[in-house]
Amino acid sequence: MGCCFSKKSKRKSEKELTPTSVGTENTTNNNAEAEPKKYSWDTREKVDPNDYTLKGAKDATIGRLPGKLNGQQLVIQDCENCDIYVFDHSATISIDDCVNCRVVLGPIKGSVFIRNCTDMKCVVACQQFRARDCKKAEVFLCCSTQPIIESSTGMKFGCYQYYYPELAFHFKDAGLSIFNNNWSNVHDFTPVSGETNWSLLPEDTAVLDYVPAPDQESEFKGIRVSADGSRSIVPLTRGGRRKDSDESCLFVFFCGDYTTANARKLIDEAMGKGFVLIQTKEVSMRPEDANRVFQGSAEDFTELITKGPVVALELNGDGVVEACRNIADEVFSGTKVFVSESKNTSGRDVDNFFNFADMQMGL
Repeated sequence: MGCCFSKKSKRKSEKELTPTSVGTENTTNNNAEAEPKKYSWDTREKVDPNDYTLKGAKDATIGRLPGKLNGQQLVIQDCENCDIYVFDHSATISIDDCVNCRVVLGPIKGSVFIRNCTDMKCVVACQQFRARDCKKAEVFLCCSTQPIIESSTGMKFGCYQYYYPELAFHFKDAGLSIFNNNWSNVHDFTPVSGETNWSLLPEDTAVLDYVPAPDQESEFKGIRVSADGSRSIVPLTRGGRRKDSDESCLFVFFCGDYTTANARKLIDEAMGKGFVLIQTKEVSMRPEDANRVFQGSAEDFTELITKGPVVALELNGDGVVEACRNIADEVFSGTKVFVSESKNTSGRDVDNFFNFADMQMGL
């Protein structure tokens, strides 16, 4: 029996075997071999570890200028008698085996870990602060969580006071609030009975007496630095030191375009009248939290707290409640704020808010 092919099948077979088809197939194969598939990690810029390491320096001024770290981590190791300036934000920083160094660290999104260091003087802003196996250090600190020391002695802490032009932007890039500073709430993991491993620096301590501004012969000479408390990006708070007065006032700003500027204005006004800033917090609240914190005034603020975090300040001094209410009327008349109503209830207001804030932040 003979075989029969349709004309359509025959044409298809001939087309499949045309020289053009064969050539195209070969070209495609050759191109595939010549151009292997590229992945995102193949085109990623190569990182030089030396750009993120400061190691083995002695009697030198070293560090990083703004824009050089740009959110990366940094390792500082085996440095002696150095001035170290990191004028940039970073992910984490570790400082190991350093002796007699003066250190300024820009805002750190995560943790700074100082290990096995002696006679250090530091200005640090971070999410977490850890020190282990350290001897004698003075630290001007802004820390969002509770600072922790372990197996360390002679540790002294003061409130962060510092300014350079890019610092406010670096705080924002690092995700740190200038109002969340627990610098004086130190936890010692290894306390020794009858001994004190840490203490607070005198309130009038000058930062530049411990950590000088960059030498004018160094690469950092163009950075305009100030450690004046009135110019500090982070508000200067008294923290855990004894209060001068039994009277405190709670002043709360709600989320808006000018919240930070308003809080700074209040601080300037209150301190100009002789009052003292004890502590500040920036924290998110839910409508149900308003009843616990603001009690009788809760309904006035329920909608406002849904717009974003609130900024609260505790101010202290005889007559501070009346003064703050006057400031609210005269300076912030167009802004919705919470201010303690009287001296009799202001202590409760302060406790209610800051106990709530500490719980929210896990302190």
